[in-house]
Amino acid sequence: MQKKVIILSGAGLSASSGIATFRDKEGLWENHNIEEICTFGCLDWNYEATTEFYNKRREDIKEKHPNVAHKTIAKLKALYPDNIEVITQNVDDLLERASCSGVLHLHGYLKELRCMQCEDIINIDYALQDKSNSTCCKCGGKMRPNIVFFGEAAPMYEKMYHALESCGLLVVIGTSGYVIDVSFLTQYSDKAILNNLEKSDAIIEACFEKIYYEDATTAIVKIEEDILHYLKSEKE
Repeated sequence: MQKKVIILSGAGLSASSGIATFRDKEGLWENHNIEEICTFGCLDWNYEATTEFYNKRREDIKEKHPNVAHKTIAKLKALYPDNIEVITQNVDDLLERASCSGVLHLHGYLKELRCMQCEDIINIDYALQDKSNSTCCKCGGKMRPNIVFFGEAAPMYEKMYHALESCGLLVVIGTSGYVIDVSFLTQYSDKAILNNLEKSDAIIEACFEKIYYEDATTAIVKIEEDILHYLKSEKE
């Protein structure tokens, strides 16, 4: 069985589309306390402020557009649907808006709300979470943003590790390595490529065959060539 290309992206993929990253200067955490709006338990005592934070994030992504990196990934996925898996740490929908199918969102999806009781999920698109949609239609429980908060279980990680079992080429785009140890993930692949804007202390460069320190929108041209070359070599 031919091994797959797995593309794992983080905030750096969407940065050029104008979506703020969390850790950079002027990022989303600059004016917010993580413990108050994105940590296990915060919904129990800070429900309104937490939902309002994600309402603003939802409003923000509504006005943003996919960049050339999103579009190139979508194009490659369409051309090689059985050979490429797309996994993202991002909660925005820019890959989907670039017509990328089958995206695995590891940390949740901004357009969704999840019941805190029965786990039912609804898609509210870009609407605000308010009194009209904060009560579950199935069990009457309280709805919350379908985002994985710090300290919570991330159920989609199991799917990521399952996909990595058949990984031949791992392509990491725009992630610091602090949330997911991408250096560790390279052990699942035969080859690995890294693209970040700059070096990160959380990433071991020696784990990657190629490294592109530049914006994802310019690196994607080289990454596309690398992926196509890998897929061609696998067929020979």
